[in-house]
Amino acid sequence: MAWDLIFWVVCFFINIALLASSFYQLLSLSDLEADHLNPFEASTRINSIVLPEFLLQGFLCISFLLTWHWFMFLFTLPIAAYHLMLYLNRKHLLDVTEIFRDLNTEKKYRFIKLAVYLLLFTVVLFRLVISAFNSLHDEVDVHAF
Repeated sequence: MAWDLIFWVVCFFINIALLASSFYQLLSLSDLEADHLNPFEASTRINSIVLPEFLLQGFLCISFLLTWHWFMFLFTLPIAAYHLMLYLNRKHLLDVTEIFRDLNTEKKYRFIKLAVYLLLFTVVLFRLVISAFNSLHDEVDVHAF
C-alpha cells in the first residue's frame, strides 16, 4: 500500500511541474503580446521547456498505463498523443518569425493545456489523499493486532 502512496506523490510533483511549465509558457506569450518581451526571447524561453514538458507528460501517461490506472491513462492519452503528433511533424517549437501570426492560437492551446492539467491536478490530489488515508488506516490496523 505504501507503493501506491509513493506513486501518487510522484504523480503530484510531476503534475505540479506540468502546471508550472504551462503557466510559464502562457505568461511568456502574454508578455510578448504586451510587448514586454521580444519574439526571440519569448520563443527561446518557451522552446527550452517544450521538450521536457512533452517527456514528463509521456512518462506520466505511460506510468498510468503500467500501473493499471485506466481512467487516468485515458484522461492523459489525448494530450500525450497530440504532443507526439506535434513532435513527429516538427511543429512543437515556436518559430521566431511567425510567432505573432500564431500568438492567439498558441495562447488558446496553452489555456486548454492549463485547464487539462488543473483537472488532472484535482484528480491526482484526490487520489493522493485517498491513498494517504488508506495507507495510514492500514498501518493502524497492523499495529492494533
